[in-house]
Amino acid sequence: MAATAYALHILVKHKEIAEDIIKQLGKGAKFQTLAKKYSSCPSGKKGGDLGEFKRGEMVPQFDKIAFKGALLEPHLVKTKFGWHVIKVLYRT
Repeated sequence: MAATAYALHILVKHKEIAEDIIKQLGKGAKFQTLAKKYSSCPSGKKGGDLGEFKRGEMVPQFDKIAFKGALLEPHLVKTKFGWHVIKVLYRT
């Protein structure tokens, strides 16, 4: 079982925007470029880079995807902060 994960994310207020971001990614858009354009999280300025974090450091819905979702694929998750598009780069 992985103890840490490394992820990028884009935080938006509306599901429709998050779904559009996933469509843009599917057409070849760069995650970091979309994060800088759309994300309301301070990490957006860094291309959505959250760095490496430990299990339990993120809210439960985010944590579930970070530690169980497919790697290198965008995932849509709702938390108390809004809608996240999450891309997990690796786990250790």
